[in-house]
Amino acid sequence: MQLHHKRLIGACLVACVALLAGCASDIATDGGADSENSGQNCVVGAPVEGRAPRIVATVAPITSLVAQVAGDVGADIVGLVPEGTNSHTFEPPPSAAAVLEQADVVFMNGLVLEEPTKDLAQSNVSAATVLCELGTFVLPESEWLYDFSFPKEGGKPNPHLWTNPPMAKQYAEVALQVLSQLDPTNAAQYQSNFDVLAEQIDKLDTAMAEATLTIAADARLLLTYHDAYAYFAKHYGWTVVGAIQPSSFDEPTPKDVANLITQVREQQVRAIFGSEVFPSSILEQIGAETGTRYIDVLRDDDLPGVAGDDAHSWQGLMQFNFITMIEALGGDASALRALNMNLLVADSARYTQ
Repeated sequence: MQLHHKRLIGACLVACVALLAGCASDIATDGGADSENSGQNCVVGAPVEGRAPRIVATVAPITSLVAQVAGDVGADIVGLVPEGTNSHTFEPPPSAAAVLEQADVVFMNGLVLEEPTKDLAQSNVSAATVLCELGTFVLPESEWLYDFSFPKEGGKPNPHLWTNPPMAKQYAEVALQVLSQLDPTNAAQYQSNFDVLAEQIDKLDTAMAEATLTIAADARLLLTYHDAYAYFAKHYGWTVVGAIQPSSFDEPTPKDVANLITQVREQQVRAIFGSEVFPSSILEQIGAETGTRYIDVLRDDDLPGVAGDDAHSWQGLMQFNFITMIEALGGDASALRALNMNLLVADSARYTQ
């Protein structure tokens, strides 16, 4: 159940500071994505002079990862997509254009997640701005996953890599490389910040693997409102039974619901997981008709608390979701509860609410 986990070489930092053009070329050709998908993705042309970078990111989990790598070097960091918003359908307001115009780098998920935001960025950023689609960069097309919410015939793979800790760490690694090239003066600080974050991610990954073993393999079943856990499931050996939300983001058909009810009964699914942000009466209905517990507090990309809180972070989000899923399925989440997932690096990002 291991996912491809390409590790970016930390020693490249030294070469990047001395040979920016050469290192930018390396990033363009050495990413996880196929070269035809990478193109100029995440390529830095020249460093920022005389100031810290101006950074824009899209969804809150990505903003959090990038902000923790940046730390307190004085970078201006803006999270463009409001927390609790459907990032697939989010249409950025005209005011977002002014933010993008000033950006030195725009970090997106890619994999066709934030197309309206990407279109606005491409229309408004300067020629020197780095556009970096993290998911597209780290994941080869051969490893894209498709499912009910993201069918292959629709041409859009499941983009939710950040719910899988090793992939979130890859996102942070790419952010480290890009920021170090944009701002070589602070490269050592970015590396130090990344090391702190990476240690927390590794501990969370280990604890989740340990907690998973407390649930029988045939009981590690996920039925969710929105399929945000495909890569997570593959990594930890879980099975995604289904997702309520179809690719059109409309309500599922009666036939879809009936099929899911049959699956829940046949596979003896122990819990059904809804979203705190997107309540689903259909999931409640499935739970009531099958006698299955309905849990409606999972968060896809809405960080816990508010900006400035210790738990308002990617790792705080994942710890909450993982504990919720493990305990709802009858497992022991003590390894997860024992972790300190509070922010250990300053997060100065402005999160849109």
